[in-house]
Amino acid sequence: MATAQAKAGRREWIGLAVLVLVTLIISMDMTVLSYALPFITADLQPTGSQLLWITDVYAFVLAGLLIPMGTLGDRIGRRRLLMIGAAVFGVASAATALSTSPGMLIGTRAVMGAAGATLMPSTMSLIRNMFHDENERRAAIGLWAAGFSAGGVIGLVAGGALLQYFSWGTVFEINVPIMLLLLVLAPLLLPEFRDPAAGRLDLLSTVLAFVAVLPMIWGVKQFAEDGVDWPQVSGVVGGLILLAVFVLRQRRVADPVIDVRLFRAPAFSAAVVMNVLANFALVGFMFFISQYLQLVLGLRPFSAGLWSLPAAGAAGVGAAVLAPMLAQRFRRAYVAAGGLLVGAAGCLVLAQVGDEVGLTQVVVGQALMTGGIAMVLTLSAELIVSTAPPERAGAAAGLSETGSQFGAALGVAILGSIGTFVYRRQLSGAAPDGVPADSWVTARETLGGAVEESRTLSTTAAETLVTVARAAFADELRVAAVVSAGILVVTAVLAAVLLRNVGVSVPGQQPAGGPDDTPTPADPTPTPTPTPADPTSAAGAGPVAAPAEATVSGDTVTGGTGRADAGPGAEIRIGPESTTPAGHRPAHPVA
Repeated sequence: MATAQAKAGRREWIGLAVLVLVTLIISMDMTVLSYALPFITADLQPTGSQLLWITDVYAFVLAGLLIPMGTLGDRIGRRRLLMIGAAVFGVASAATALSTSPGMLIGTRAVMGAAGATLMPSTMSLIRNMFHDENERRAAIGLWAAGFSAGGVIGLVAGGALLQYFSWGTVFEINVPIMLLLLVLAPLLLPEFRDPAAGRLDLLSTVLAFVAVLPMIWGVKQFAEDGVDWPQVSGVVGGLILLAVFVLRQRRVADPVIDVRLFRAPAFSAAVVMNVLANFALVGFMFFISQYLQLVLGLRPFSAGLWSLPAAGAAGVGAAVLAPMLAQRFRRAYVAAGGLLVGAAGCLVLAQVGDEVGLTQVVVGQALMTGGIAMVLTLSAELIVSTAPPERAGAAAGLSETGSQFGAALGVAILGSIGTFVYRRQLSGAAPDGVPADSWVTARETLGGAVEESRTLSTTAAETLVTVARAAFADELRVAAVVSAGILVVTAVLAAVLLRNVGVSVPGQQPAGGPDDTPTPADPTPTPTPTPADPTSAAGAGPVAAPAEATVSGDTVTGGTGRADAGPGAEIRIGPESTTPAGHRPAHPVA
């Protein structure tokens, strides 16, 4: 018999604020660079390909290391890993601010991504362990998703404000005091979580996961840079082969980095797909909005940031209010598909921007897009964490966040590559009268390069160059908006189909106060944890009895998922005391 699902206390909610702060910072750093791109272009003069790497290498490295770092956190302690990551993140941010070349900037951004990967895995898994009540967990995940969704827009505002008065390096320096604050608050507010029965770390799988993605991203970038050629095709094909080898290895090793059997649960698979594609469209398209506001409409960075505030508000309402409220009344399929269609409608509004006028379309379209997608991010996070067996919550959380970051990095790479192709095709003709050949070559690389080159030309030639470059970029944005809308519509159809059997209650998750939650205070011994129900068979059956929750005894929590009721700094162990012989792993609940 399971112990009661107690309500979260003040410590849990204050701890949640710390976790949301971490998520907010990670999300901000994916977009805070956007308004700095024109300044970086002028200062460091990167090529078009280098500009894309500067933009998405952070998210790419972070995505590749999230699951391995989550596994490492299970072994050394999630709070300890979070604090190590905070220290490295702060140092790497300071180094990024002092970069003197495109290569140095790309390298330091990669280190920031690696450090960010140590911060992210703990957030969702800690929420799963800190909040046992279904409604509280849904609200907590809604706030977490609101922080992630709003963080991207807040990064734009913060970046715009700083760039109004300071150099581009300050958009990274603001991370340093926040990381110092995190180092102070984490030991006071977050308990330590560690899995005493965790298996060994599979280094080969970790390397395979990373090197499988790298050639695919490189190939996509080179398609935009140099067109279709054998090296690019070989990179994509090689990456796909390595990815297949990685999946096969995960099916055979005793302690996989990703337990692919989790995907047998339809709700889990659908949630991961929604997570990847929604972030693909959301973050990938922000690459265009910031440059359109500054370089096409001519807004100052801070003013451009302020015009993005409605999108931040829409993201908060969608994630923390609409998604939890609608999920209590309607099936997940309807809510998710509806949010995705709202996001697609926002993209279609953005596709109406003009070459010189388009501020209204940007504000309305961005608000619709972020509000609708924020709803989906909340639902997908809840489905992933709640559908997976409690003892797999950490791996599921890492996989969810990997999908988010990988989708964002892939969105920037693919949408950015498509945009670059459109931009260069529009400027494929001969140079306009009065524009030197070398200036025309630079202008064809990026819009920022065209604006910089125009300052060295006569008034008439400068106006001609900027006009044609802005028109080409507006075409680039419109094409990217239509592609994003198509991606979101396809995702909406997939969500409606794959989640059609998922009701109001999440499969594999027992509602609070259910019949199996009767406490047994007379028995001080932790209740043995029964084998969790198979989420695959539960996908269409509504609520299924959940595994026994943890039993609190002093400063240690054993059984189920663990409970964060110990005092600040107290170590909490997840899972029952293992009586399984060394080297033997129990059968997976969804096998």
